[in-house]
Amino acid sequence: MNDPIYGFITIPNSLIFDIIEHPYFQRLRRVTQMGFSNLVYPGANHTRFHHAIGCMHLMQKAVRVLRFKEVEISEDEANALYIAILLHDIGHGAFSHALEHSIVNGISHEEISLKFMKKLNSEFDGQLGLAIKIFEGKYKRGFFNQLISSQLDIDRLDYLKRDSFYTGVTEGNISSDRLIAMMNVANDELVIEKKGIYSVEKFIIARRLMYWQVYLHKTGLVAENMLVKILQRAKELATQNVELPATKTLQYFLYNQISKENFTDKTLEVFSRLDDYDVLSAIKEWTTHSDQVLSELSKMIMNRNLLKIKIQDQNFTKEEINIQVNKLISKNNIAAEFAPFFVFSGIVKNQAYQTKNPIKILFKNNKTIDIASASDQLNLQALTKPVEKFYLCYPKKM
Repeated sequence: MNDPIYGFITIPNSLIFDIIEHPYFQRLRRVTQMGFSNLVYPGANHTRFHHAIGCMHLMQKAVRVLRFKEVEISEDEANALYIAILLHDIGHGAFSHALEHSIVNGISHEEISLKFMKKLNSEFDGQLGLAIKIFEGKYKRGFFNQLISSQLDIDRLDYLKRDSFYTGVTEGNISSDRLIAMMNVANDELVIEKKGIYSVEKFIIARRLMYWQVYLHKTGLVAENMLVKILQRAKELATQNVELPATKTLQYFLYNQISKENFTDKTLEVFSRLDDYDVLSAIKEWTTHSDQVLSELSKMIMNRNLLKIKIQDQNFTKEEINIQVNKLISKNNIAAEFAPFFVFSGIVKNQAYQTKNPIKILFKNNKTIDIASASDQLNLQALTKPVEKFYLCYPKKM
């Protein structure tokens, strides 16, 4: 297949081809990678399918580089790495994180990914066993799991470059090729050779810039929060047996209480059919619903007439929030009990680099040092501190 970033991507073997062809994986074509970021960056319409295929391609490169540096990786291990990275995001729901905070509670997309992997493993006669072990971090070779999930994993190497490409935000355009070429293994840990130190610095700074400029952009942030509020209101109405026009797939999640405890095989099967189209078509229908909260919020999302969002370094006081609540009630004929759907505050955090599971730099004498200490860039130390910002959302006018 042809990727706009990497060019032609080859599928390693027939097993991986069959996994890609499976309906579980094909669903990712209908789940956008960046949710409502396209309200800010109109080009950001790429899907999780794009991203997963890109990750598999980069993993093939990483395996080739490590083998060239005499790191032994068997055919079975390489195949397991390709499968694990291909399926690492398969549990993401429609609009990803918004779903986790509204209609599917107490179970993360990572846990759902694992359920999908185990189901596929039984369908493919146990051929995914090693991939599952690596994904869970239970395989004897620790650096395998680091390639899947760490501060410099294949996942990040693809999504930063891909999201930068589709948004047009050039600050995120990292050199994934260079970073992979500098990879090595020391004491069963994934490390970057010393000459790759500047590429790692750029990668960490690019990640910070992408978070503030793209992933936590205030318009995307308010839109995602409004989507959560829409789904929460829909769920409330569903528990009161109010009729909600929606696809059968979405209705299943609205009219049933779904949690970690009762996430059965049947739930997984229904989840495997749930995508962005279900959610968007429902919101479109709800713009004319008799419930004022549901219809107002749905219209606002559909017409991109979003709530106003204010971001600052200090938390908002109760007084500041109450001023907006009182304005909402007096000017818009909204009952006080519904105010939290239109006026709400929250917090966003961004920590570009964590010293807990460091990115290690390999020196000529075979010593490894955390990048934060190895770098002569003082700002890398500063990037280890979490930055918090507080936001308040409220209507301009309704």
